[in-house]
Amino acid sequence: MKKFVNDPQQFVPEMLVGIELANPGKLKYVPEYNLIMRADAPRDDKVSIVQGSGSGHEPAHVMAVGRGMLDAACPGDVFAAPPSDYVYETTKLMNSPKGVLHIINNYTGDKMAFDMGRELAEAEDITIGTIVVDDDVAVKDSTYTVGRRGVAGNFFVIKAVGAASEEGADLQSLVDLGNRVNSVTRTMGMALTSCTPPAKGSPLFELGDDEMEMGVGIHGEPGRRREKLASANEIVDELVDAVASDLPYSSGDDVALMINGLGGTPISELYILFGRAHKQLADRGINITRSYVGEYCTSLDMAGASVTLVKLDDELNRLFDAPAEVAVRIF
Repeated sequence: MKKFVNDPQQFVPEMLVGIELANPGKLKYVPEYNLIMRADAPRDDKVSIVQGSGSGHEPAHVMAVGRGMLDAACPGDVFAAPPSDYVYETTKLMNSPKGVLHIINNYTGDKMAFDMGRELAEAEDITIGTIVVDDDVAVKDSTYTVGRRGVAGNFFVIKAVGAASEEGADLQSLVDLGNRVNSVTRTMGMALTSCTPPAKGSPLFELGDDEMEMGVGIHGEPGRRREKLASANEIVDELVDAVASDLPYSSGDDVALMINGLGGTPISELYILFGRAHKQLADRGINITRSYVGEYCTSLDMAGASVTLVKLDDELNRLFDAPAEVAVRIF
């Protein structure tokens, strides 16, 4: 294993310290709960938005904290759900008169942690709403989750509810909005290589030099099938067909298209995938009016990519245009 690592057990805390130091006065690190929070949170005039999942998917979720996005994120260790007491303590710290919104990616561990944390917080009269994100079309179910997994489409849910919360929307309105965004969002990914968790020190699974995994999960969960490596066009054609036919998306729809890298794919290759996906969708009469290419929800150093589509309307366009500021900056 060749990584920038000191003590593998301190990998996540050291990363979180770096995020705080890179964003002075804007983000705060609370080491007791693996918590990254906005320095100005909680606020009395807005619902606090909280998410937590395993680390290793950065910039999700600790780097999505900031104005117009998350108010706090409490990650677990690499590929591990946060402990329920982290969720509980984070919820207490983020308590607002307008309530607290939990966004959960649909994995068994994440749901258990947030369910327990919510119950403890509600016993102290904290008002909590919940959104479960399950945009992955690759599987119906697996040993890692109940139903479809929550993957890169999570960012569109965060962006919409984050913008609406800044406008003063109440908790139930945010829950309804987040569920609506999730209902029009679909994703599927694939892997060219495995990934190497720092604590394990070796690849999580084995892929031959001439193999790929279609429908892989962001923790390395098995996908739809393993097969021989294909061309970029053949790969993206299958991903687009799986995603576009699931909702389904129809001719005349306006959509956002995201090509998300899984951590080890050069941006040049992601744009090759985007170009082909754009053509395939245009041939179906689907209008791409918003484009996102880059790393949003990764799997450490895995080489691979996912395709996400979101069906747009006037309200979503307005919310996606709203200002936001997070830890990852372009310049």
